[in-house]
Amino acid sequence: MEPFLRKRLTFLSFFWDKIWPVAAPDDGVPGFPDPAASAEPEPPATEPCSPPVPMQLFQALYDFRARCSAELSVSRGDRLYALKEEGDYIFARRLSGPPSTGLVPITHLAKATPETLSDHPWYFSGISRAGAQQLLLSPANAPGAFLIRPSESSHGDYSLSVRVQARVRHYRISTAADGLYLQKGRLFPSLEELLAYYKANWKLIRNPLLQPCVPQKAASRGTECPPPPQKLPQQDEWERPRSEFALRRKLGEGYFGEVWEGLWLGSTPVAVKIIKSAYMKLADLSKEIQTLKSLKHERLIRLHAVCSEGQPVYIVTELMRKGNLQAFLGSPEGRALGLPLLLSFACQVAEGMSYLEDRRIVHRDLAARNVLVGDDLACKVADFGLARLLKDDIYSPSSGSKIPVKWTAPEAANYRIYSQKSDVWSFGVLLYED
Repeated sequence: MEPFLRKRLTFLSFFWDKIWPVAAPDDGVPGFPDPAASAEPEPPATEPCSPPVPMQLFQALYDFRARCSAELSVSRGDRLYALKEEGDYIFARRLSGPPSTGLVPITHLAKATPETLSDHPWYFSGISRAGAQQLLLSPANAPGAFLIRPSESSHGDYSLSVRVQARVRHYRISTAADGLYLQKGRLFPSLEELLAYYKANWKLIRNPLLQPCVPQKAASRGTECPPPPQKLPQQDEWERPRSEFALRRKLGEGYFGEVWEGLWLGSTPVAVKIIKSAYMKLADLSKEIQTLKSLKHERLIRLHAVCSEGQPVYIVTELMRKGNLQAFLGSPEGRALGLPLLLSFACQVAEGMSYLEDRRIVHRDLAARNVLVGDDLACKVADFGLARLLKDDIYSPSSGSKIPVKWTAPEAANYRIYSQKSDVWSFGVLLYED
């Protein structure tokens, strides 16, 4: 059968060889192995060449201008990876500028100490995905800003985060045994080389890498808001004359009064809340202002000063330029935000409310309209304690128009019983706001 199948089905010759192996000719002496057959074949002769050197980092000591296409021009201070030695030259890949390779005289180079990732302005070690989005979307960073951070979901890998208009895109940088890659088939020995390549070939990821992300501290130094002209008031210095504050623009109006953008002593931007006397219990004013002074948390609006002598009463706080969270989420910038950043907003509000709970303070009016957003997308709870400044009839069930029914817990709406649990109810409603 074997000859018949081999003759008729020649296209399956590989399969037939597996079933019926063809015996190799045996020209040796029976019972003894053939020395020529058992010996390992000698490798083919090759031209002698210098052995490759381990990947080493070098720094140029002097300028060198290439004299032919095989050489590589370098400037003093350039960092290069040595790929192999070629006599008095090193075949190297340049890290700075456009990626290129060539020969550089070894006399022009010296071994360099590898930089740690923390030395680079584009590397952020202790930042999450949501934190990267928040930082890249701050006013200090324009489209094209980028950073590299450790991956949250894959230990040992990295993530490249890039701002694209009002959004942030994230790319996984995987770690292999012999390098790093963002796209399979394009391997790089270091993050520096990977960045240099994608800066020059940004169309491969469809997003240009223009400048490293500005960190938060540097961003705050570069904003247009100058630092306060004096220290924040101490306990006996909170009361300030109204003449120190110039009202510039009305920001909004609520049950208790109006909110204006103003300048303190002509230089420091602040938010000024003007309390209407018709909605205020004067006997409780001093007590409630003392409560506001005692609240100090990064997720709560900071009180700067008060003007309680005479009418109207001013409560001066820090200014959050992006306005309240409800309006911000309805803006084009807010609608472009992804789920991780929205979850970050919720966590920030929860941090502020947890602080109030620890102090046994009930907010009574938690809603997205009472959460303010700053330039760096930091959220802070506002109007905490202000409900206590309002007269009781404001929260009376008989005047339903004065009660924020959508956010109010049933026991608070029906029996006027406010507790920390009623704030939890309001927080749950806030999570559904868009």
